[in-house]
Amino acid sequence: MTIGNGGMYAATVALPLVQADFGIGRSDASLPYTLTMIGFGLGGIMMGRLADRFGVMMPVIGGAIFICGGFVAASFAPNIWTFALLHGVLIGFFGCAATFAPLIADVSQWFTKRRGIAVAIVISGNYVAGAIWPLVLENTFSSVGWRATYIGVGIFSLATMIPLALLLGRPPPSHENGDSAPHVRFVADRPLGFSPAVLQAILVLASIACCVAMSMPIVHIVAYCGDLGIAAARGAEMLSLMLASGIVSRLASGWISDQIGALRTLLLGSTLQGAALLLFLPFDGLASLYVVSAMFGLFQGGIVPMYAIIVRDYFPPSEAGTRVGVVMMATMLGMALGGWMSGAVFDLTGSYRAAFLNGSAWNLFNVAIAAWLLYRHTRLYPTADRSRQ
Repeated sequence: MTIGNGGMYAATVALPLVQADFGIGRSDASLPYTLTMIGFGLGGIMMGRLADRFGVMMPVIGGAIFICGGFVAASFAPNIWTFALLHGVLIGFFGCAATFAPLIADVSQWFTKRRGIAVAIVISGNYVAGAIWPLVLENTFSSVGWRATYIGVGIFSLATMIPLALLLGRPPPSHENGDSAPHVRFVADRPLGFSPAVLQAILVLASIACCVAMSMPIVHIVAYCGDLGIAAARGAEMLSLMLASGIVSRLASGWISDQIGALRTLLLGSTLQGAALLLFLPFDGLASLYVVSAMFGLFQGGIVPMYAIIVRDYFPPSEAGTRVGVVMMATMLGMALGGWMSGAVFDLTGSYRAAFLNGSAWNLFNVAIAAWLLYRHTRLYPTADRSRQ
């Protein structure tokens, strides 16, 4: 996952360079990231279904091939539209998607008693990528240019991911009965009092909302620093710090969810994310931005894993790959929408203040959904604890 998820961060760090190279506006320069995340999300559904049917190894091998092809082809892109489409289709849909939802769904079926921390460890690979790739890319961009760097990233991804994928051939043990939260076994057709389709749709809305807010600093911190007169390299460092802090958050949230449940952990993380997002408004100095970036990473990193755990708590394990893929798709669509929306708001207003406020409003919507689901859980299952088998 750490290697395969580099594509989403490449589009972020390359944003100012691509904007200057193609002579375009900030919103157009955000399109590669936007399409990468859309492809990442939509591809997750297909890759999840493939993993449900054939196991996780084959999707990951295919993803490695497409990531390599996408990066190499993008290095020769003559315009922003070609560059963005290659990011969205090859790198996002067929590449990164194969190394996210299938791996999350797979690990969730290997653990029951400590599923929260197990899922958190695996999904932290996404943020390990965010901690490493921006620094590597920023340095190589400045040394050899973004086009040559893209070729190198593609070759490196293929050479390292194929051997790792071959280690994933063993299927998970069967836990068709008894590995969900205890109350779910008796109401599998009405999880949280909803039909499965309705609960899935609610989780999709929550995922989009939280990630629209989450994407604002992640996608635009490098460009935001440039507008403040801070070097792009410092912005890349802040992005790496943000995502490195997110690793700690994801691991901690996994442990917390094993103690208090995924819904409570989701509500806690979303509330703290909203608070950290607002701190970017008054604190725009170099030192303060480092601090706020670290805080944002610590608060938001544990949110996305909770959706995967909630899915595994309330839906049958045989549907894990597909349903986790749908929810992860929604998180990626939220990141894509938020990344583009923040750029569009910047183009309209000339500053990022309104973009931060827009993200805060979306975050509030997510908090409301999480609180509502938790209320229904406590009302319907007042004595139920999360499974500790």
